[in-house]
Amino acid sequence: MTQDLRFPSIDGLRAFEAAARLGSFERAADELAITASAVSKRVAALEELLGAPVFQRGARALQLTAVGREYLQSVGQVLGLLSGMPQHRRTQQRLARLRVSTPPTFARQILVPHLSSFTDAYPDIELEVVLSIPYLDSPGAEADVEVRNGSGLPGSLLLNDRVCPMASPRLLQRLPPLRQPADLALAPLLRTPLEPWTPWFQAAGLDWPEPTRGPKLVDLGLTLEAAVSGQGVVLGRPTLARHWLQTGALQPLFHIHAEPANRYMLMPHAATGPAQVFAQWLGQTCARIEAEAHALLSGQA
Repeated sequence: MTQDLRFPSIDGLRAFEAAARLGSFERAADELAITASAVSKRVAALEELLGAPVFQRGARALQLTAVGREYLQSVGQVLGLLSGMPQHRRTQQRLARLRVSTPPTFARQILVPHLSSFTDAYPDIELEVVLSIPYLDSPGAEADVEVRNGSGLPGSLLLNDRVCPMASPRLLQRLPPLRQPADLALAPLLRTPLEPWTPWFQAAGLDWPEPTRGPKLVDLGLTLEAAVSGQGVVLGRPTLARHWLQTGALQPLFHIHAEPANRYMLMPHAATGPAQVFAQWLGQTCARIEAEAHALLSGQA
């Protein structure tokens, strides 16, 4: 007697595999060019066929059930065999999508100004850049590649930054001469929890606590812009302030540098595919920016 077999649809298998790999119906929908509702319905039809759920629906990301994990192994093999058949390949290959999450200032000052060199070199990778919340040790948005600014983070160092005080000529004209670090007692100091002054105070031989007066700006870019407008002295990173240093809108003070309390790190990511390609490009780009910033300060010393 022939056994009654029921086969899932290819669309259902693709929806299940994409949702499992990407962790959400929304991102699977983006990849498959359908709606999240359609992905959910295709997965639900697959679950009805199997008689068991394949996902544990959670608040942040989908989690595979034991049935789902076992089924995914077989589905991956089946889809791999089908995709390997030349008859199924389109003349124009589908773009590979890559989501990158970075803090706002890193995106504005480091990533975006150089992004065209990546998109020109890799036109088959469709890049999406999202911004993370610039609080210390706060996880970024769900992404394939994530840059974070913090201390004690895993991953690889992107910028071996140094920090030094910087001020606008407009502010320096209003203040008494700032000839030595202790003269900063006469100047307003811009504050941000992302760049505490204590490391530089120690390097300059000042036994001072963190400043407690003035607005607190939770964004490195905002502190630089506040300094450019003459609102105070900023503890800045030359890599982020290159444009203003080049134009003279900001001037470094004292030529005493210190290691920052936090550093930009590239978090662990996939070791192959678009994520690895982007990570390699980003590392090379950051190395060039760091060298340019060092040369700029050396020329002003």
